[in-house]
Amino acid sequence: MKIKTLFKNFFPFYKPYIPTLIIDLFCAILTTGCELIFPLIVREITGRATNTPESLTVHFVLNAGILYLVLRLIDTFANYYMASIGHIMGTKIETDMRSAFFAHLEKLSFNFFDNTKVGQIMSRITSDLFDITEFAHHCPEEFLIAGIKIVVSFIILCKFSIPLTLILFACLPIMIAVLMYFNGKMKSGFRESRKTVGELNAQVEDSLLGIRVVKSFANEEIEKEKFEKGNNRFLTVKKQVYHYMAGFLSSTRFFEGFMYIVIIFAGALFLINGHIEISDFVAYILYVSTLLVSVRRIVEYAEQFQRGITGIERYSEIMNIEPDIKNKPDAKKLKNIQGEIEFKNVSFKYGTELDNVLTDINIKIKKGENIALVGPSGSGKTTICNLIPRFYELTQGAIYIDGEDINDVTLESLRRNIGIVQQDVYLFSGSVKENILYGLPGANDEDIINAAKLAGAHEFILSLPNGYDTYVGERGVKLSGGQKQRISIARVFLKNPPILILDEATSALDNESEHLVQKSLETLAKGRTTLTIAHRLTTVKNADRIVVLTDDGIKEEGTHDQLMKLNGIYASLYLM
Repeated sequence: MKIKTLFKNFFPFYKPYIPTLIIDLFCAILTTGCELIFPLIVREITGRATNTPESLTVHFVLNAGILYLVLRLIDTFANYYMASIGHIMGTKIETDMRSAFFAHLEKLSFNFFDNTKVGQIMSRITSDLFDITEFAHHCPEEFLIAGIKIVVSFIILCKFSIPLTLILFACLPIMIAVLMYFNGKMKSGFRESRKTVGELNAQVEDSLLGIRVVKSFANEEIEKEKFEKGNNRFLTVKKQVYHYMAGFLSSTRFFEGFMYIVIIFAGALFLINGHIEISDFVAYILYVSTLLVSVRRIVEYAEQFQRGITGIERYSEIMNIEPDIKNKPDAKKLKNIQGEIEFKNVSFKYGTELDNVLTDINIKIKKGENIALVGPSGSGKTTICNLIPRFYELTQGAIYIDGEDINDVTLESLRRNIGIVQQDVYLFSGSVKENILYGLPGANDEDIINAAKLAGAHEFILSLPNGYDTYVGERGVKLSGGQKQRISIARVFLKNPPILILDEATSALDNESEHLVQKSLETLAKGRTTLTIAHRLTTVKNADRIVVLTDDGIKEEGTHDQLMKLNGIYASLYLM
């Protein structure tokens, strides 16, 4: 992205803190002014000592000392503000950006997360944003300070000796050209290192989340080798970056030393020929030192600048992704749901270059009807269930709930009216109570307990060490599969939606747990429009209607008895 575009994306986060930034920059000007006055004080003392020794009195020296002390006090307070309030401003910007980033992530569809590694996202929301914070605080004040010092030093140096100053500044274009070369290399290097860190984070996350699988196969060495490969890739990229940085810094030091040599020798010749006074030459060297320190500071912060720009670029890449599923401007809330669902000529594929998963699907589900979707893997059963809450956008056709096109209603009102129980239960790190409460934030304890009782979870929850306040561990690792599933069912009971989707809700459980969970699901399904996906067909024998899906679409439809009499696909699957 162009620098101009990046700043345009970044500037809105500065706006709330412009007053703080203005004071911070004013403090930067004060510190710069204090520093620039010192060579003039030295020049005045040196001039008096050289030309009119009688004027260099104790009174004058004391006044000069008091003046410089006052300047140092001003400099101290200004520096304190910059180091404290300035940094806090940068942290606030980081906090605002992280909030905006997370809120944007929450808007993105499943399609984005299907194609993006979580480790990459974590890298952008942590280390990238930290670099942006440092950039937000330091770069404006550092470049302002350096700019003032360079301009003021140039003016004062010209006043002392124009020829000497022209000689000095003739060296700068060569220096700038060399530094710009290394600067460009550093930028591309930092971008690559950020990408590598993201990949490394993703690999670590993948390995740690699957640690039970790793250990069960005794494949720790394989995981170590995978990690070492990514870690060494990161090392290679960083080594390359630091080679460019070394060239950057070394070039700066060379040009700095070269300019000192030029000024000392040229200045000495000017002194011999009487073209410059000793006091002016002493002050001149001090200002040259200030000038070169300013150039060095710009060089030092160029690395931080590049890190910040790279961070903003990676941040903007995500923020510029438009959610592919969002509310229409005139979307209305879905109210008083009865639960009638209709698929009209629905087709869907996960990518433009992929084949259709569903083609011309037509299903009508009555209010309160229990529909089972069965068929071989890959026939689109789960896809159908993912399309009802608009987790993905249809390729063709329409889905209606109570006669309302789901594209015409708000996503929140649509999803609030749909409860989903999946095979892979996800419990958040927290207590049992917090996980059930996720179904209806703000519900009271009585409602939570009632939901748990309906789900058949109350008894086992009370047997836990701290009852409803028991910590479940990351992803509910401290609970059994059946316990986790019943808590997820309690969560849906608390939500109390008119439409229910059961996606392989019992297939991963043992027989005893399946029996308990199946009873809970039957209680949950009463009076609700229910779609059940099942490979274990004994669990859907009592469905009002069974829809058999294949790669070619809907092939059979009817009750269990009707389909068994057909002696077709369903009968074959059931007998198998």
